[in-house]
Order: sequence, then C-alpha cells, then structure tokens
Amino acid sequence: MDVKQVLSFIKVEHTLFSLPFVLVGYFIALNQFNLNIGIDLIWILLAAVGARGLAMALNRIIDRDIDAANPRTEQRHLASGSMSVQTAWGLAAVFLVMLLVSAGMLNRVALMMAWLPVLTFVIYPYMKRFTWLCHFWLGLCLGLAPAGAWVAIAADVHGWEAITGLNGVDANWLWVQTILPVSVGVAFWIAAFDINYARMDVEHDREQGIHSFPSTFGDTTTTRTTVQLTLLWFACFAISDPMDGIWFLAAAGLMALVNIWVVLRMNQFADFQTVLFRASMLTGWVLLASLLLGFASEPPLTA
Repeated sequence: MDVKQVLSFIKVEHTLFSLPFVLVGYFIALNQFNLNIGIDLIWILLAAVGARGLAMALNRIIDRDIDAANPRTEQRHLASGSMSVQTAWGLAAVFLVMLLVSAGMLNRVALMMAWLPVLTFVIYPYMKRFTWLCHFWLGLCLGLAPAGAWVAIAADVHGWEAITGLNGVDANWLWVQTILPVSVGVAFWIAAFDINYARMDVEHDREQGIHSFPSTFGDTTTTRTTVQLTLLWFACFAISDPMDGIWFLAAAGLMALVNIWVVLRMNQFADFQTVLFRASMLTGWVLLASLLLGFASEPPLTA
C-alpha cells in the first residue's frame, strides 16, 4: 500500500467540499472573538483530515458489499479486493487517532465532543439501507465541519460555556445566531448535491433495495427539491449574524443561482456529474473568499 492508494481510497479530492467550511467556521470564530490566526489552525486542519479520512474509510468498509454489486463502484478498493478489509480498518484507526489527538491539542471541549462526528460517520452508511433521508444525514455529517472549527476556538475563550451558556455567557449570541445557520446551510447544500449525485445509480438502487431520493421520488421531484434546498441554504447563510456584509450575501446568491442553473440544464451537459461536482466544490471556496473579503472591510465582532 502506498500514499497514492491511500489518497485514492479516501477520495482526497472530496476534501475540497468540507475544507472551505472548516475554514469558514474558524474565521467566524476569530472575527467573533477578535483573535489572530494561531497554531490552532494547524490542529483544526489535521482534525478535519482525520475526520474526513475516518468517514470515508468507514463508508467503504460498511458498504463494500453494496459497492461490489454496483458496476459503477465494483472497482473500488475493498469491492475489487485490491485492499484488504484489515488494511482499511487500520487506516480507519489511524484517522481516528489523528482526529482525537488533534482535538486534544485544541482543548478539552473539542476532545470531549469528538464522539459526535464519529457517531454520525458510523451511522451514515447504514441509512441508505432504510431511508432516503440518508442524503440529509450526510448533510449533517458535513454540517458539523464549520461547527467543529468554531467550537475549537470558542472553547478556548469560554470553555463549555461557549456551548451551554452557563456562568453568564449568552450562548444564544455565541452560536445560535452565528455558526448554527452556517452549519444548517452546509447540511442543506450537501443534501442538494448528494441527491443529484445519486441519480447515477437510480436503476441499481431500485433493483438492490437501496433507498435514495431519486430512486424513490423520480427525476422531477429530485430537481424540484434541489431548487428548494438550494434556496434554503442561501437563506441560512444570509441570516447568520456575522454575514452582515454585502460580499458574502452576494456570493451566496450568485452560487445558489449557479447551482440551480446547473441542475436545471443538466440534460445539456455531456457529463452532468462532473459539472455538478465542480460547481458544488467552487461554492464553498467562493463563500470562504467572500467571507474573508467582508471581514477585511468590516470591524470585527465582539463576543
């Protein structure tokens, strides 16, 4: 097993989905508490890599039989036998340790809350066996990314009170009006992407009893729901208190329109899934850039 095989196994390119929103959560916290960039950023990024690798490893291990039965995924490492299950479990353990060590280097709150993403990662692969809500559970998994980065910084300042609001700290201001709408927005954004990603396997899912949104409700409802989810994630980003600058609002509106346009015009693309992937990936980075531009032109918030 070499580095290239590991990167292929965890589909490192998909990290481009969660990474910008990890940074969004981090920079919201810095702005909110009037802090400067520090070494915590390194530990947050390592924790994000560990979480992403663990999530993918668990998904591949649990879904190996489903992958083997699908012509589109039968060449994946575990399905094809090019990697052993024992090796995959070993990688999962390495990524778990990376997540826990990095969280521990941040603060006690981050370490004690690490169980939450791990639990969501374990549950996710089983969801498609029972319900089309699997797409929204995946949204929850990625929605934890900005929240986790925010908590890592907020807990340095306020400890558990950053979440609980005890000892006189107004928790509503600390997270309900700031990072919560962003995390919910990310959840809707990923759900919108994933229900369209599942269009590739509609016939197979129906034959194998896999519960995806498009295999359950069909193309028309999938398209309509995508538009609705996109409008929802735009609304979530728009109402978050730190996003009071025009740059983030304009970027969110622009990328919402781009995502809707791609889905409505999908039949005109030779490779809709590639276009969808690129548009969705670009969304996070455009929003991150606009957030930083807005923060650079506005005075910082104070907690």
